Amino acid sequence: MDPIAIPNGCRLPAEWEPHEATWIAWPHYGADWPGKFAAIPWVFGEVVRHLHRHERVRILVENERLEQRARRLLSQAGVDLAAVEFHRVATNRSWLRDSGPMFIRRCGSGPGRVGVLDWKFNGWARYSNWKRDDAVPGAIARLLGMKCRQSKMEPGGRRIVLEGGGIDVNGRGTLVTTEECLLGSVQARNPGVSRQEMEEIFRCWLGVSKVLWLGRGIAGDDTHGHVDDIARFVNPTTLAVSVESNPRDANYEALRENRRRLAKATDQDGRPLRVVELPMPQPLFFSGRRLPASYANFYIANRTVLVPTFNDPNDRLALSRLGRLFPGRSVVGIHSVDLAWGFGTLHCMTLQQPLAG
Repeated sequence: MDPIAIPNGCRLPAEWEPHEATWIAWPHYGADWPGKFAAIPWVFGEVVRHLHRHERVRILVENERLEQRARRLLSQAGVDLAAVEFHRVATNRSWLRDSGPMFIRRCGSGPGRVGVLDWKFNGWARYSNWKRDDAVPGAIARLLGMKCRQSKMEPGGRRIVLEGGGIDVNGRGTLVTTEECLLGSVQARNPGVSRQEMEEIFRCWLGVSKVLWLGRGIAGDDTHGHVDDIARFVNPTTLAVSVESNPRDANYEALRENRRRLAKATDQDGRPLRVVELPMPQPLFFSGRRLPASYANFYIANRTVLVPTFNDPNDRLALSRLGRLFPGRSVVGIHSVDLAWGFGTLHCMTLQQPLAG
């Protein structure tokens, strides 16, 4: 199968490049946080409180009632609602990183420089309620008046499944992902698609010339291997990588193998990458289930970096290391113990829209 390519010169920008806005989907699906849902809108409110100082925040809500509840909460949290937009778009869940569009940038300047790329979303090949989420990229493109292209393969025009949390890029041509997520037989996104075909998909659709393949993700991750819990680009030449110090922990071997692979990795120009280690928090459990708690699930906004924290001794160490990696941004911890019960944290719930200029 061959991918149908986007126009030459398009690429997926890195997260630290200037944003026009951050998109979120206001939480409403209580089954994602059974027994804890009442706390979740306040976590979203705290995220918006920090983001709206530096960029617009665009919020998806499915009806007027939910919008009014969100407005009241945000006002109580100290948010200036003039910096926030609400848009009526129905969703199944609030993990917009995975269900929302990828904004691609065309080289050059002028109108139409940023467009919407619409991958198929199928609930991480795990859940049955995903059809509203799959329609979100097209809805956002219409709201913005942007061109929207669906990622497909020939022959037959089969849509390609890819979630934003399954990849990370340096904006210069290098992408990092995991074999567990994109090549495994469990929760298989694109059955029958090989490693080489996936690399061609990344080249054609995202302007990627180098793919770094890690092995497995972390314990408790219901996406089965998303890379945004284990390895993140923080600049074009540096990766922050999760490591586990306890040999008895379920994550120890998988994270050690990923670290070993990156020790030999090079970028799109064949240059070695700098790798900075991030600790893992102590294992986090709720109702007998291990949760995917990781400091690597941070979100890079225009002038701040939001980092999940877990009331853990390693919170301070993770914030300190990320602070050194982002000297031009404030690094802020967001309490995420409750949020993680939904099997995602800050990066999973946010989606950057790059500046068009």
